[in-house]
Amino acid sequence: MRLYVNIDHVATIRQARRTDEPDPVRAAVLVELAGADGITVHLREDRRHIQTRDVRLLVETCRTLVNLEVATEEEVLSLAEELQPEQVTLVPERRDEVTTEGGLNLARQEVQDRVGSAVTRLQTAGIRVSLFVDPDPEGVEASRLLGAEAVELHTGEYANARSDEERGRQLSRLAQATAAGRDAGLAVHAGHGLTYENVTPLAALEGIEEVNIGHSIMSRAILVGLERATREMREILDRAPGRVSEPGQWLPPMGY
Repeated sequence: MRLYVNIDHVATIRQARRTDEPDPVRAAVLVELAGADGITVHLREDRRHIQTRDVRLLVETCRTLVNLEVATEEEVLSLAEELQPEQVTLVPERRDEVTTEGGLNLARQEVQDRVGSAVTRLQTAGIRVSLFVDPDPEGVEASRLLGAEAVELHTGEYANARSDEERGRQLSRLAQATAAGRDAGLAVHAGHGLTYENVTPLAALEGIEEVNIGHSIMSRAILVGLERATREMREILDRAPGRVSEPGQWLPPMGY
């Protein structure tokens, strides 16, 4: 399983003072040295953390791959076409949200039209496209019809589950969506709210190729350093039990 580390919150700390440190581009170097397979950044319209300069330098200097998250807005799509990261993940975005709250609502025709146009533009520029969707077969199938190469399943409801029963239900939902994605010929990724404590059952699911994790690694890095925090997450993923198709085959209790 590939580990892509989201370094947005390195930039969040920098932007709190509008200064030049800590530098997310330098952070990306440490993350790569520690074993990450790629770097994820979300270039928001309001530039609350990652800036255009950051993306430009990351695309030029990263030794792994850059996964650029953007909304379907003209300014950021044009920049993606210009910079040509290896992958763009299209995400919903609202300026009043603290973080992305769910997947693209592909049941709405307006959203389908916007996303479909963005997929075509990005692929014409030679960029691989993933769609951030809720873990339901309908969203996965809509992604296939829109021509995306991959889906990233929103794991927020799994991460926020407060009981073993609910966590198991959300894990089953993710397993079913993963199977639907694989059947549709899509690469399946996952992300949002994943931590050192909850990632193992998700990592054990058969068919998920890549996880995107940011906040938990950055929080740990404040205490132990960025390279160690990344290595620890890499080790957890590598130690996950043999990939299973049924989540109930490996579901530890809360607080493991």
